[in-house]
Amino acid sequence: MEAMRLIEASRRALARSQESSDIVTEVWQSQTLAQAIGSRLAIAGPPELRDEALGLSEVGGRGYGILDGPALGAEGIRAARLTGITHAYDVLRALDELLGEVGIALVGVAMGADGEGAYWQCMEAIDAADESRDRVLEMLRRLAVREQRLPEADSTAGSP
Repeated sequence: MEAMRLIEASRRALARSQESSDIVTEVWQSQTLAQAIGSRLAIAGPPELRDEALGLSEVGGRGYGILDGPALGAEGIRAARLTGITHAYDVLRALDELLGEVGIALVGVAMGADGEGAYWQCMEAIDAADESRDRVLEMLRRLAVREQRLPEADSTAGSP
């Protein structure tokens, strides 16, 4: 499944989640998706994104590793269905929005946490979501710079 469709499915599922356990499951799903998108871009994305994409993959892995993962099986993990990234810029913008929503949802879970351990687990997951967003924003910046340079290269290509 294309990355944009998976991100949209994650956003809808997170928005529908009411219980803390459901929110944590959707946060976990979102972080696995960030890891998968980072991995895909690190391997097959534009060269100027590869370092940040690898960082996104690592942070996404840390982000879902912090949380107690749900017992979904491989077929229940949305990120396992990732088949491609058609438009990196659009996917990264949507992923940025999803990660922002993840952070907000985690604040709500942390505020209602029963114990100190659950609270700190949420705080660490919020940090991971923020770091993931930082990586995504840097990749968006690099893509914007690349787009600005492309017209210059086209206009000078015919010059002696």
